[in-house]
Amino acid sequence: MPIECVKLTKKYHGATSKSLDNVNVSIPTKGIFSLIGRNGAGKTTLTRILGTQLMPSSGHASINGLDVVDDAKELREIIAVIPQDGKPVPWVTPAQMIMTYLMWRGYGIRDARSRALSVIKDVGIYKEKDKHIENLSGGTRRKVLVGCVLASEAEIVFMDEPTTGLDLISRTSFWETLGRLKKDRFFLLTTHYLEEAESLADGIGILDNGKLLVSGSMDQIRRRIRYKYMVTLGKDAKVPDVKGKTVRTSNSTKIMTSEKEAKKIASEMIRRHAEFSMSPISLNEIFYSFVKEDIDLENGESHEEK
Repeated sequence: MPIECVKLTKKYHGATSKSLDNVNVSIPTKGIFSLIGRNGAGKTTLTRILGTQLMPSSGHASINGLDVVDDAKELREIIAVIPQDGKPVPWVTPAQMIMTYLMWRGYGIRDARSRALSVIKDVGIYKEKDKHIENLSGGTRRKVLVGCVLASEAEIVFMDEPTTGLDLISRTSFWETLGRLKKDRFFLLTTHYLEEAESLADGIGILDNGKLLVSGSMDQIRRRIRYKYMVTLGKDAKVPDVKGKTVRTSNSTKIMTSEKEAKKIASEMIRRHAEFSMSPISLNEIFYSFVKEDIDLENGESHEEK
């Protein structure tokens, strides 16, 4: 059964605007669902409500048929949460941290030890199992937290910006771990790294100013926008006369257009023996299109031809 939100709204006391504004969404609890949006968009608020950590102001949400307010105690048996500021205890080892977490959830010490050692292998930190967490890298510390929730056998895991602050190698390793484990668990996570969400998430939701603008797979979301292809030319290339949106930067010229027009450009570039690339529109462009920001990420000038 899916995660269901119906007119879900949250307004904090004293706030002038709503952090969540009538959010309606149905999310299949399979694979990875990534929630993206600018700072203050409402991502953390939504994650905390679904994780039974925050009361909504109005509306309701349910997970696998269990209401996040009325059935919170029962729901906590099948979910686990890694908050945005979550950190493992620095002076213990990964094995000790995961064992302690499991015992907090009601597991016996023998079962907790067995599960901890098993999951440490799954997330790829077995060599570090007996090192103090304070001496581990940021990426490895994140994997300790992932190990905690996975060892609990929680069916649904919420992670709020789990890779923020990690270097590229650590982020890549972390996402590879989730990609390997998503066949057995459902992960709902928030992230600022759109390229990661695009490559690994099975579903994506875009939040802005508390409103859910769109939700679905990349193909479903791509069908919602006007231009579905991006053609990139060299900065000095002569731009063909086509219908679409042209973005000129210091390094290149990007043309957002239809598949038909993109093929015309490609034919023209091949005829000229000019370098170019063509691809379906990326999540970056989709995101900026939905939140009505300039499509150019490099502060270029844009022009649209009807």
